Amino acid sequence: MESQKKFVPTFSFEFFPPQTAEGIEKLRATRSQLAQLKPKFFSVTFGAGGSTRDRTLETVLEIQAEGLIAAPHLSCIGATRENIRAMLEQYRSSGIRHLIALRGDLPSGMAQGGEFRYANELVAFIRREYGNAFHIDVASYPEYHPQARTAQEDLRNFKRKIEAGADSAITQYFYNADAYFDFVDSCEAMGINIPVVPGIMPINRFSQLARFSDTCGAEIPRWIRKRLEGYGDDTASIRAFGLDVVTDLCARLLNAGAPGLHFYTLNSAGLTTTVWQRLGL
Repeated sequence: MESQKKFVPTFSFEFFPPQTAEGIEKLRATRSQLAQLKPKFFSVTFGAGGSTRDRTLETVLEIQAEGLIAAPHLSCIGATRENIRAMLEQYRSSGIRHLIALRGDLPSGMAQGGEFRYANELVAFIRREYGNAFHIDVASYPEYHPQARTAQEDLRNFKRKIEAGADSAITQYFYNADAYFDFVDSCEAMGINIPVVPGIMPINRFSQLARFSDTCGAEIPRWIRKRLEGYGDDTASIRAFGLDVVTDLCARLLNAGAPGLHFYTLNSAGLTTTVWQRLGL
């Protein structure tokens, strides 16, 4: 992981676009609290097939209007070049300069993937149309993409995104630091030398975490799963144990030279702020 150490650590927080008036107010309160930590940017997710397109845009513009830096997710599955171009024009004219470019998921029932098949095609399109107008982050998977047949295939796919013009990457969340270190070493061996920022998921509810992990292919190590299962409905113990696990993970990553941390906040500030304070950031 030597080459990761040349990067000044950056910290960022991810939100999903709220669906209700109550959710909008909650996110505003969360954002106000997390903004005090002076992150590099806030990212905002984009629903399968662009299903949250308008709400993603509204959330991003509100963040930007508060004088904060917003980075919208941009998913190409189910989209046309004209769709993507229209969104990019809107973002550029609104002063957005940072994107998270993803393949994304097809909504259930949708058969067509659109004009882009993979994230590297989206990255190449953005670079061809807009040059260096945007900083582009892409996704990476230390435990490998759930649809990848082999680790080598997944690494080749990742390298294609970098060669298409990505500036940096954010990983899927994980709880096994060695998986991240091995992934970064494998990237460096392939000549990939961009920052690969670890994605961090605070642990709040075990059932929710298990559902997320089963869907995205993130592994919950057996010892962590067993401890969380053993707490049953004892939410205080789950949160306390989860804070210990995630704080230790973050400390190990930063001490080893990780180029920052990207927190999947689920639109709540409490756990992320506590981890931040424990780390002395």
